Amino acid sequence: MSIVKINVLTVPEEQRETLEKRFAARAGSVENSDGFEWFELLRPVEGTDTYLVYTRWRDEESFQKWMSGMAQAAHGSGGEGERPRPAASGATLWSFEVVQQAAPKLD
Repeated sequence: MSIVKINVLTVPEEQRETLEKRFAARAGSVENSDGFEWFELLRPVEGTDTYLVYTRWRDEESFQKWMSGMAQAAHGSGGEGERPRPAASGATLWSFEVVQQAAPKLD
């Protein structure tokens, strides 16, 4: 089954809009990667300054391949010019294996 990677980002209030705009601008940078299955950017509603970046992959190998190539480009590594200041003040990567899943039943 698939694997899930959740990037846990601490984002100060004044950087929320910047973070969301950067993710909107990156549209398409992961979607065409081999083994990619799903992406969601989750905004905190109350009581926390933590955003969650949820991605699901066919397998660990697909994620690692993206991390070693496409992710570097998507996160601005190796480009020309000065890199913008990060919007997040901290980040942690959580990893999970999907052991059960369900989808809505279609009538």
